[in-house]
Amino acid sequence: MIKNLHYAAFAALILMPLCATAQEETGSDDEDHNREFVGPGEQVVPVAEEEITDEYQSSEPETPDSDASEASLLEEFARYRRLVEEGTLDEADIAAKRIVEMAIKIYGPQSRETASALNNLGIVQYSTGQFDAAIQNFTSAIEIIEIVEDRLDSALINPLKGLGAAQLSNGRPDQARETYTRATHISHVNEGPHNLQQVEILESIAETYIRTGDVDEARDTLDRIHALNVKHFEEDPLGLLPSLMNRAAWQHRVGYYTDERMSYRRAIRIIEAGGGKNDPLLVEPLRRLGESFYYLDTVDTPTQQMGRIATGEMYFKRAVRIAEKSEGFDWADLARTQIALADYYTYTDTQNRAQKMYRAIWDQMSVDEERMALRNEWFRDPVPIWTESLPNYSSGVGAGERSSRKDLIAGSVVVDFTVSERGRVQGLVSEAFPPEFANIQAIVHREIRQRVYRPRLVDGVAVEAADLRFEHPFAYLQSDLDGLRAAATSSANEETATDEEPQEADSD
Repeated sequence: MIKNLHYAAFAALILMPLCATAQEETGSDDEDHNREFVGPGEQVVPVAEEEITDEYQSSEPETPDSDASEASLLEEFARYRRLVEEGTLDEADIAAKRIVEMAIKIYGPQSRETASALNNLGIVQYSTGQFDAAIQNFTSAIEIIEIVEDRLDSALINPLKGLGAAQLSNGRPDQARETYTRATHISHVNEGPHNLQQVEILESIAETYIRTGDVDEARDTLDRIHALNVKHFEEDPLGLLPSLMNRAAWQHRVGYYTDERMSYRRAIRIIEAGGGKNDPLLVEPLRRLGESFYYLDTVDTPTQQMGRIATGEMYFKRAVRIAEKSEGFDWADLARTQIALADYYTYTDTQNRAQKMYRAIWDQMSVDEERMALRNEWFRDPVPIWTESLPNYSSGVGAGERSSRKDLIAGSVVVDFTVSERGRVQGLVSEAFPPEFANIQAIVHREIRQRVYRPRLVDGVAVEAADLRFEHPFAYLQSDLDGLRAAATSSANEETATDEEPQEADSD
């Protein structure tokens, strides 16, 4: 199930206003008033069917036909929005279905209002993990707009974005890419080839490439996004900062750590040019630049790698110094920046400095309930200072087919361990399910063993945290498992045959 936080961000981007006609001034568009509607008996808009429980049927009785008016529709839509904001998504789902029914009765099945209602229903279904239903309703909204308007109308972009998101979450990045590509084309037709509205869609396209393992294609798409932003903010360098920070985050995801650092350094230069070397805006890119040095390029020698990690300290220190001297700097961001430096000291095993900083941060976060809540979130359990990606599929699953295959089986590696007061892993025991996937188990085991953690704090003092468990899921094919079992059997037979071979007697 998609988390409500994820839904809120998604809905803010693609939610379409319902009943726009009712909110427009009378006579603002004569064509709207003269629109010919297809009657409900002539065509039924396909709405994904779901069973509504008796509980909801009793608490939310159906609105009689006579109540299907623009006023009642707007009232129900306001209720839907309220339920969404409150996170009551089951009831929002029911309200969205009622809105679809009311829109069909008032405006007809082939209307922009009905398309908007279907789009909103798709949104709430997406947010609750009903991806098949969401796909059907987004598709229906698209088909209606194509009939009422045309195949290049800008109103298609929102439901296309919703459809692409549902397809991506439903394990079909290939379909999602086609959908997002069409949305991009429509934005070009309506807003021009250099419009910034397409950036969000292009980021989604980059995500589809990452899901299918096409890292180079993802990088090319990110470069395209960057070129659009550079062109748009040519006369406003500071306006380019959000794009640069986002670009660096994407570069980190795909493992281009050198490129990531270049993006942060460019952001730092832009801020220094506009606000000087002590501008509070420098804190975040400096901190992120320091954190990037935990991730090393594989071409570096061990000596070079240690040198790169040490480079991060100066960026952490500078970020802390600026944050502490900046009047009115947000207390949470200040603590987050100080923790980054303390974590670095833990990583390099400079324990006295680390413990001193953790204690100071604990004390400054203990002055009120709001700060204590965040303090407990940060220090209640050990937190890995850095993590590397782990294999999500067995070797037999090709990168291009991972999302589309329906015969994948769930496996996992479970690791039990302890984190010492120095942030080091101890007593590590791992097990794979099925046990034949020892290769994936070895990778996960090695990754956890190499991690360094921010230790658990109790009353501001680092303590050992025992009985910790990490579970890494992966997917495999039955043929992969059969192959591993056959190889194990063959190896065992060879060993048995070797043991049974007669030994030559030593000659006197």
